[in-house]
Amino acid sequence: MMQQGKSSSSGSEMQVTWEDQQNINTFSRLTNRFHELEDDIKFAKEKCDNLEDAGNELILSDEEMVRYQIGEVFAHFPREEVETKIEEMKEATFISLEKLQQEKESIVSQMAELKKVLYAKFKDSINLEED
Repeated sequence: MMQQGKSSSSGSEMQVTWEDQQNINTFSRLTNRFHELEDDIKFAKEKCDNLEDAGNELILSDEEMVRYQIGEVFAHFPREEVETKIEEMKEATFISLEKLQQEKESIVSQMAELKKVLYAKFKDSINLEED
């Protein structure tokens, strides 16, 4: 009789299956990647702004030869060549930014699907929201 009391109290506990644990782990990995992407997107936006500023400063410059930084060294290049390089860098950064934003959108939708599945099973027993 005592054993029945024990089994009925443990029967009310939520059982976490292997599949549930995989979903929780996947959600955690997606959350981490989401935060990495937010940082990468912020950096890419700053880089776009800096390149735009550099291009604007170059337009205002009246010098034919300008200093262009390569790594830790400054080299003199014709202004037109530097303008071309800056435009190419802006395009590459913008394309990279778009890819990052698309990946972020994909991760957000995957996380929303996992939230539905996990909250449907665990209800208030699980917290998937950030503080």
